Parts: sequence; structure tokens; C-alpha cells
Amino acid sequence: MAGPLRFRVSMSSWSIDRVRRDLLAPLDSTFGATLRQSSVPGAFEGCRLDMDNGDFALFAWRTAAGAPHVGYWLGNTETPQTLWQTDKVGFGAAPNDVSRWAHDELLSDLRDQEPWLADYPHLSWFFLPVFHSKDGQESTRAFFRDHAAGFPDAGRDAALDFYEEILHTGVLDQYRETMAGKVGTSTDVDLVRMSAAMSEFTAAKLLDVSGHAFVPEIELNSGYTLDFRVSDADVLVEVTRPRPPTRRTIDTPIGALKQTAEAKTDDQLDAHHEAVLLVDCSSFRDDQWNAVKGEQPRLAHTPTVVFRARPTGSIEGYAVGDLPIDLDHSLAWV
Repeated sequence: MAGPLRFRVSMSSWSIDRVRRDLLAPLDSTFGATLRQSSVPGAFEGCRLDMDNGDFALFAWRTAAGAPHVGYWLGNTETPQTLWQTDKVGFGAAPNDVSRWAHDELLSDLRDQEPWLADYPHLSWFFLPVFHSKDGQESTRAFFRDHAAGFPDAGRDAALDFYEEILHTGVLDQYRETMAGKVGTSTDVDLVRMSAAMSEFTAAKLLDVSGHAFVPEIELNSGYTLDFRVSDADVLVEVTRPRPPTRRTIDTPIGALKQTAEAKTDDQLDAHHEAVLLVDCSSFRDDQWNAVKGEQPRLAHTPTVVFRARPTGSIEGYAVGDLPIDLDHSLAWV
């Protein structure tokens, strides 16, 4: 399964003639392809290759006399053999001129193909690497378009407003490659897994609004990776999201909550007792959440915060144990 879009970097000399011979010709032979030269800012030339099956590729190469040879390939089609042994880098590692050019091309495509995203410019930009990925293009777009980004009882616009507000702050911009990739590039819409990925964005909102600095995706000596480290408090945070009871063998909200928390306790949190567990019940309907907040069950791990976010931006929850971080500004305690 292909991952989010990344650049392939070729450290050799390129010209439009070589592009036609080594890139266009094999793609045209396999899929049918056309080449259109494109203006790239700075000391680069560029082109776009469009395949008859809907795939695309962008290629930019340095033209300045005396400068080191380099070419940047980005696409969701088959990689031509001449680029097979090249390294991959993210958007942030490519030259600014090349990265901006690629973003402009991809965003233009996205506006044409998914006009409903026009009102969500930061969300569109943030998830570009998966919205245009080879395997995940259709599934990720459908997740946001048809499934309200995992909110069970909300319209698309309300859900996208919620995440646009989070992303518009820019707090996750430097982690885009990591965070966007969490939604995945599967060919199928996995609503449970993709919704769980969005819980990490909600968790980032909780931390940010309460004034905490944080870093996502922390690899630890234990061999586990936890979702965040809160830098100012040196606290680890793990996020999980119970499936609603109607989608699992456990048929009560309390049971679903406890089972999900126990699964984390038997895994990452068994090795990191001091970590804060955030349990996102945003997939629960009103009646299911009311049962949870009415009983406020204690869970196997402490400290834990059990919360539920609504697309309006309101978040409410309760704590189990003493929290080493302050979340008073980001949620309403019940």
C-alpha cells in the first residue's frame, strides 16, 4: 500500500529531452500519458504528466549553470524505472520554490475535483499528501465528505468547521507529514480507524487551547510510540477512541469505554504508568454519552480524561485521578 505523497529526489542531470525519454515514454506505453510543461519559480524547470487513467505526476529539475544536478518527482502513478533507487523526502525537505509549485498544482486539482473543500483551505492544504495519494485518494476524501470526519450525528460542514479551526491555528503545521498520514492511505474507508486518527487532532486542540506545547508521535526506549509529549510538563499522552456500543460485542457505553481503556493499559500504558490517557467518546450518541457522564466510571489507568467533542467546538469530560497537566481552559468538566 502506497503512503502519503512524498518527493523522490534524483541527483542526476535532467533536460526536457531526457524527461520525454525516461519518464513520459514508459508511462505513455503503460497507461497513455501526456506531458505539459509548467512554470516553476526559481532556478527550476518543470512539467506535469497526466495519465489516461487519472493518475498524475509532477517533475521539476534544476537548470542553473554550475549548480548541482537534482530533480524532484511527485505523483500517484507508477514510478518510472530510472527513479526506482531514489530517496524520498517530504514537502518540507524540498526547495521552497518546488514545494510551492507542487502545492499550487495539487490544490488547483483538489478545488476542481472536490469543490466542497473550497471553504476549508487549511484542511485542504494539511491533508494534500493523502487527498492525492495513490491508494488513499478516494477513501480519505470520502471520509471527510460522506462521514463527517467521524462525527456520528453531524453534517459535513459542521465537522469540517471544527477541524478547520484546529488546523488554522498552525500548531500542527510542522508535523503535517506525520499527522496527515495517520488518517491513512487505505483504498477502503475504515471508519473506526480513521475516526480514531482524528481524535489525535482533537487532543491537540485540548493541549493547545490550555496553553501546552507538545510534540506528536514520541518513540520511546520501551519500544512503544505514544501520541504526544507535553513539552512544558514533560508528560506523555496517549489517545484512544472507543467504538460506540452498537458497533461492537460490548453493548453498553460503559462497557465499551472500559474495554477500550483496558486495551491501552495492557499495552503501551503498562510500560508507561505515568502517561495521561485521553479517551475520546466523540463517536458516542447523546444518550450513550449521557450514560457515561452520569456514571463517570473509574478506569484501569490513572490519570485519565474521558471526554466528548461536538462539532460546535464544545468539549466536556471528567478526570480519573490527578492530572499532571491543566486542561481547564479547553474543556468543561462534568
